[in-house]
Amino acid sequence: MSSMSPQEQTEQRRGQQLLFITLLFGILLNFPLLAVFDHDGKVGGVPVLYLYVLLAWIAVVVLTGWLVTRMKHEE
Repeated sequence: MSSMSPQEQTEQRRGQQLLFITLLFGILLNFPLLAVFDHDGKVGGVPVLYLYVLLAWIAVVVLTGWLVTRMKHEE
């Protein structure tokens, strides 16, 4: 049985969600996925690898922003 208050449980869940986002970003920028996009192709004049890294970074920033905003509304 857990002796944590509802606020402590919410804080723990928030930490777990932010840790998940961090791990997701680490996986997205790890070798196997980067190798898939590391070729001479270009999209709109931008190398595919650069575009992938930029879009992965934007996705993580948006996801983190959405999560933090949602957390503030729950308080």
